[in-house]
Amino acid sequence: MRILTIDLGTSATKAALWSEDGPLAMGRATVDVEHPRPGWVEQDPETWWSSTLDACAQLPKDERAQVDAVGFSSQRDTFVPVTTAGEPVGRAIASADRRAGEMVAGLGRDFQVLTGVVPDAGTVAAKVAWIRRHEPDRLNGGQRWIMGPRDLVAFRLTGRGVTDTSVASRTGLLALDGAGLDGAELLPEVVGPATVVGDVLAPMATSLGVRAGTPVVTGAGDWACELLGVAATTARPMVSWGSIAGVSVPVGHVPPPDPGIVVSRGALGGYVMEADLSMAGSALAWLGRLTGRRPDDLAHEADDVDAGAAGLLALAWLGGARAPWWEARTGLTFAGLTPQHTAAHLARALVEGVAFDAARCLDRAAPDAVELSLAGGGASMPLWRRVLSGVANRPVAARTHGEAASVGAAIITARALGSQLDPDRLDPVGVRERPFDSDVVAYGDLRMRHEMVARATISALAGG
Repeated sequence: MRILTIDLGTSATKAALWSEDGPLAMGRATVDVEHPRPGWVEQDPETWWSSTLDACAQLPKDERAQVDAVGFSSQRDTFVPVTTAGEPVGRAIASADRRAGEMVAGLGRDFQVLTGVVPDAGTVAAKVAWIRRHEPDRLNGGQRWIMGPRDLVAFRLTGRGVTDTSVASRTGLLALDGAGLDGAELLPEVVGPATVVGDVLAPMATSLGVRAGTPVVTGAGDWACELLGVAATTARPMVSWGSIAGVSVPVGHVPPPDPGIVVSRGALGGYVMEADLSMAGSALAWLGRLTGRRPDDLAHEADDVDAGAAGLLALAWLGGARAPWWEARTGLTFAGLTPQHTAAHLARALVEGVAFDAARCLDRAAPDAVELSLAGGGASMPLWRRVLSGVANRPVAARTHGEAASVGAAIITARALGSQLDPDRLDPVGVRERPFDSDVVAYGDLRMRHEMVARATISALAGG
């Protein structure tokens, strides 16, 4: 079996060819993110298609011509209105966009209970409400959908407009039971992730380098795919580090509402408890630009700094505090900064700040976890592995190839074809690390101090 997966991420699109034994080839193309105004984050939706073609073009032609199916993983909460012919109407509003803060109150007091989604400026429902108020022509006439990156690319490949349950359940336009709410009419047809939505059309086959008539499988949102890719369970929840960080726990039923936790549909059944943290990789990249260093170099230098960053604490809330706090009026804050602190200390404190919030979310969503399954680019970063294991006082496991979203997309695609793929064959665990006793002791004390600073800062900056 040969499967082509396309992972449409926030900053890059990745294409990968898979056999039952693992990856055969991978390609990657950058996707630009634009900030036209403070708090606005946009993308040119045409780059979703062009980056797909660029990433696939890096794969061997003969292998592409033999694939049995195409499947997807995709970023979520990013969308653009499109015509029923699939033409984008304006710029795409990215997941990190915060322009819709004024619309959050209008979502209602029971919004999270009904939808499982935390009412926040990044919620699709709030962004749709913002467009209706400020740019109504983009949605007028009932002849348009809203589509995310995967939805638009799949539409161009097959001519059929769909989205999947894992992505749709994150929008706030559907109830947890799938019933449509205000704005649900803007969604294309909602299908299961392991659905063959159509075949690659002949003109598109030429562009992609696959055979005309190759089946196209819907796939799922990136975190839902990653959960499959790292074989996460309730006992081994997933902690991801990408542009943002997050904690994800697969569960078999809808859990009781928690003000800090989002609930979405799983890729192959069940539900997912999700805690979307603030910016992680993006924050380290920001620090790199500020200090003139590459993020990888900062992380390497910070690995030589002792736990606690010489008394420096960071509230890693660039763009506002998210899980478990959900206070948009705050920002990235360093506490205890002295002339002796260096860029390495800043980086160390920033990573520790992300880990403290991750640990808080684990306490709420997976208190009985015995090991943490790592996903995202941070899984290959020794600093993140050591800090997280020390803060959470649990072992961590990272996979060899580190492409959990693509692995999950391959598993879903195979399921749609009636086959099973084993994540441990596709991408076996390459690193298991236990926490250092000294780190556990140090971070136990530091976490209490971090909690006090966090609560005082939220109270002060939010006007409490």
